[in-house]
Amino acid sequence: MARIVIEGCAVATVDPAGTEYEGHIVIDGDRIVAVGAGPAPDVGGRPVRWIDGTGCLATPGLVNTHHHLFQWVTRGLAQQEDLFGWLRELYPIWAGIDEEVVAAAAGAGLGWLALSGATTSTDHHYLFPSGGGDLLTATVTAALEVGLRFYPCRGSMDRGVSAGGLPPDEVVEDTDAALAATEEAIERFHDPSPGSMLRIAIGPCSPFSVTPRLAREAADLARRKGVRLHTHLAETEGDVAYCAEVYGRTPVEHAEDLGLVGPDVWLAHTVHLDKAGVHRLAATGTGVAHCPSSNARLGAGIAPVRDLLDAGASVGLGVDGSASQENGQLGAELRQAMYAARQRGGPSALTAREALAMGTIGGARCLGWADELGSLEPSKLADIALWRIDGLGHASIADPVAALVFGPPAPVELLLVGGRPIVERGELRTVDERELARRAGQAARQLHGAFPYSCFP
Repeated sequence: MARIVIEGCAVATVDPAGTEYEGHIVIDGDRIVAVGAGPAPDVGGRPVRWIDGTGCLATPGLVNTHHHLFQWVTRGLAQQEDLFGWLRELYPIWAGIDEEVVAAAAGAGLGWLALSGATTSTDHHYLFPSGGGDLLTATVTAALEVGLRFYPCRGSMDRGVSAGGLPPDEVVEDTDAALAATEEAIERFHDPSPGSMLRIAIGPCSPFSVTPRLAREAADLARRKGVRLHTHLAETEGDVAYCAEVYGRTPVEHAEDLGLVGPDVWLAHTVHLDKAGVHRLAATGTGVAHCPSSNARLGAGIAPVRDLLDAGASVGLGVDGSASQENGQLGAELRQAMYAARQRGGPSALTAREALAMGTIGGARCLGWADELGSLEPSKLADIALWRIDGLGHASIADPVAALVFGPPAPVELLLVGGRPIVERGELRTVDERELARRAGQAARQLHGAFPYSCFP
């Protein structure tokens, strides 16, 4: 691979000192070898691709810590429902997903994430209808095609409505079968090596859709295999009431009883935490995937992000499933996270640079990957977003980080994953964006007969 030199751009490294430059980045293979002020040093040796970064801001690639890619093909439904009502409306539709549908949804969701500056994404896939085929492989294949670094969670549900859970019985798995399939997924896909493009986590879905046995044995399996754990927690007041009624515990207490807290765990949402829960997550090293747009769309509330950060917890950003966050752009979540925090705690509750840190190094910490991802430093992976901020929407904002976070969504001039260009000048280079859209529309019609208007092909 040729070396790549980016020059003349603003650089927000998001390193521990928060260093920023007007300067350069030098990439050799899949790694950053130099970052600094002014022109790049003479690199010599192999051919070099020079990139003029004038008018741009370079940041670490964004890290998406929570998603449900299969939901891309059910966007725009259950528009006025809260979480439980939304799930009840959509579960019967999701019961019909198969490999073709999931492949189309994952391709569209991951392509759209790349166009919004994301270089790494998780996917919490917890729904495996009988006869649906190999759904996890469908998402992995889509990630390989788009070219994003991928961290899927092999999720599971074994508590259907007949056993006091929320999901219909036809979309939950047998406990032993779910655990066996999870272990098999780790054996097939998990690559813990440096520079890996694919790692696997274990993701029992939520307190109201999994039995305590499944949660505990999933946690035991994760520790035996040396992989991470992910689940939903305290997303709504209904979650809190459910844990109190069924288990006599707060959500954090219940999660701790099950082994679902610790430095190898990150939790989605955590909107409704009491002070004890905030401090317990921080004390145990448990990470949090903050999903502000999804929480707003479902009217779930605003997570106590300032309290979590002040307590020392790792907080990343997630777009969540596109059926509860139709925008699906991680870049836009930087501003949404800042606004949500300020709605809760006032104008000083979160700065633009703190929002950028949550979307980069904070997400890398949640995934246990901060040694290679999340900041622009020599020896780290060359996962880089170069944002164009000299257009009309940003031109009068002198602070480049404020332009990115306060301003409108910035076009991605260049997105590198391990030094490989995925997006250039706002266009995907690995896959055909129009084909992704066509396949997603076709899958949605196949699944639930949407698009009644003639303007849709």
